[in-house]
Amino acid sequence: MTRAAVAPIVGLVCRLALAVILGWAGLAKLIEPLVALQAVQAYELLPESLVPVVGYGLPLLEVALALFLLVGLLTRPVAIAVIVVMLAFIAAVASAWARGLSIDCGCFGGGGQIAPEQTRYVEEILRDLGFILLAGWLVLRPITRWSLDGRYAADHDEATDEGGDEDEDGPIGAEGTEETTAR
Repeated sequence: MTRAAVAPIVGLVCRLALAVILGWAGLAKLIEPLVALQAVQAYELLPESLVPVVGYGLPLLEVALALFLLVGLLTRPVAIAVIVVMLAFIAAVASAWARGLSIDCGCFGGGGQIAPEQTRYVEEILRDLGFILLAGWLVLRPITRWSLDGRYAADHDEATDEGGDEDEDGPIGAEGTEETTAR
């Protein structure tokens, strides 16, 4: 297999892995919303008025990102959003650690105060850095196997390959762009 043939498969694995991870994290929090609120509150970073916004909003964001990744739609912007979310998680965990808080991250449900010997800050940060690497691959190579993005790109390439510079709505465009010439 050539490198060009392997890249979409690696991208598929990254995309589906992140979809499962984010879906699992979001659904776990949606199932127990009061526990999710408690987890957000345990970080002691937000004013009380913002705790419900983050506690209820974060799981919805995670599930939405998971669904986009699952179908492979808007993969690059979604991967960028995942990186931003993971960096925020890393900053929150590092802040809790630096301030001497003993909390469970609440990343996959649960959360709140725990015994100091139960904290797993290093593992949580390293795990999120791993997720950033997966998302980084998708930022660089968003077209993956079995994705709507890939389907659109293939349809677009077929239309321009057939000499159809125009469709019913006008010019298709993007000829000579980096995205189409790189394939």
